[in-house]
Amino acid sequence: MDQTPKPRVERRRLTHIDRRGRPRMVDVTAKPPTARRAVAEAEVAVSDATMSMVIDGGGAKGDVLTVAELAGVMGGKRTSELIPLCHPIGLTDLVVQVTPDRGAGVLRIRAEAATTAPTGVEMEALTAASVAALTVYDMVKGVERGVEIRSIRLISKTGGKSGDWFRPASEEKTTPERRPGARVTGRIVARRKS
Repeated sequence: MDQTPKPRVERRRLTHIDRRGRPRMVDVTAKPPTARRAVAEAEVAVSDATMSMVIDGGGAKGDVLTVAELAGVMGGKRTSELIPLCHPIGLTDLVVQVTPDRGAGVLRIRAEAATTAPTGVEMEALTAASVAALTVYDMVKGVERGVEIRSIRLISKTGGKSGDWFRPASEEKTTPERRPGARVTGRIVARRKS
């Protein structure tokens, strides 16, 4: 395999860095507004006891699922204030859903954002999923400190000059099966009796 670096003109440039290496916001003045949509997801791994508490709504801080969904929406709306070079855009839709998956031991977070703007909405979807995951952690940390936030990623984006993108099926995340004695969110999984 050829390890020779490509000539500078053939290398892809980062859009948020100017030719001198200084950070910059991309100029989207000439780009027409188009309908755009992005979907992101995250997973929060919790113990069986914490999962039951979340599903039953018995947490000391209240309804974890509803609060995390609301926090995700609020976070997505403030993306340009949190990510330094992100454009402020008007969102036309933002939905965050947290779904317990008891079998996998995770709370699955899905955020879908939409806009009609000259730039994409991927960062808003990713921020919404991230803030929802952080909110779950904050709400359950009093009963379980070993909660693990993982797999924050873009699932799809549509619209704009670069067109549509969907995460290939071969990259779809599958939660590994828990092995007896394996550590999961700071706890040891009990061995199943055969």
